[in-house]
Amino acid sequence: MESTGPGTLAVAVAPGMPIFEVAIPYQVFYEPPLGVDPAAWYDFQLCGPRDTQHATLRDPFVALTDHDYDDLIRADTVIVPSTPNVREDPPADLVEAVRAAYQRGARIASLCTGAFVLAAAGLLDGRRMTTHWRHIAALRERHPHLDIDPGVLYIDDGRILTSAGTMAGMDLCIHLIRKDLGSRAANAAARYLVVSPHRAGGQAQYLQSPVPAQPADTGLASTLEWALTNLEHPLTVADLAGHANLSERTLARRFHAELGGTPLQWLLTQRLIRARELLELTDLPVDVVAARCGLGTAANLRTHFNREVGLPPSEYRRSHRPTRHEIITEPAPAQLN
Repeated sequence: MESTGPGTLAVAVAPGMPIFEVAIPYQVFYEPPLGVDPAAWYDFQLCGPRDTQHATLRDPFVALTDHDYDDLIRADTVIVPSTPNVREDPPADLVEAVRAAYQRGARIASLCTGAFVLAAAGLLDGRRMTTHWRHIAALRERHPHLDIDPGVLYIDDGRILTSAGTMAGMDLCIHLIRKDLGSRAANAAARYLVVSPHRAGGQAQYLQSPVPAQPADTGLASTLEWALTNLEHPLTVADLAGHANLSERTLARRFHAELGGTPLQWLLTQRLIRARELLELTDLPVDVVAARCGLGTAANLRTHFNREVGLPPSEYRRSHRPTRHEIITEPAPAQLN
């Protein structure tokens, strides 16, 4: 069966790479999750150097694969999980292959310290990027001109994507699936992996304050759940604060500490996620979709969609349309209580 998916996705490996970071894209992309058509999935390849004779028993990881860096150069998407050692230069053959893949038109994504490889290839010059907070100083020492944002999980800059630590790499992989194949496929993958289906890239890498030994229920979790069931209503910060029994200022501090943004930013992200799902999985008109996700009018939905997604809603629906039997009827919205 001819593939209708997003093309070849190559994971770059090298002797000495941290095995956990390699395992993340392998686990996410190797095969489609239950319910996703294999013909619509990625053509997955694990690509390593042709010659592994220089690897030693001291290397924690050596991959034996049928694909080499020549295959990586021809891939549509390349994921660089990590660099073998942040204290040494990345493998020259890996750097050259990643640079050549980009020059050929590939999309390149780094997980954790894979950013060191992209930086060595010159692909991060003039771009906002991120990596694991622990290794930012080492990256700045090697590449002082880079624009490093230490406070986010991942950054999507079109053909170049970078992410922070281990779970942020997982978030970036799920983000790629959502971007390429839509919410249904991303949610199916997240459900299989038992991870959150969406964490915004702008979320903080870590909490600013320590977690108490016996954390109390602050009410924020229940407020988020309440907001998600009432997105179609014109929720305000005052509404969220009232439900959480907090002042608006305290609510804002909690959101910044736990979610890395403001309440209104979080609400907009959730509304756009809901809009994507409705566009993909229902036949609802665009103005009804706008109302159901709380953005009010079709014009308002188009404005936010064009800015955040890069496509108008109607074009997004056409490009992320599931098979006919997968389209569902959206139930009536819940009542605010």
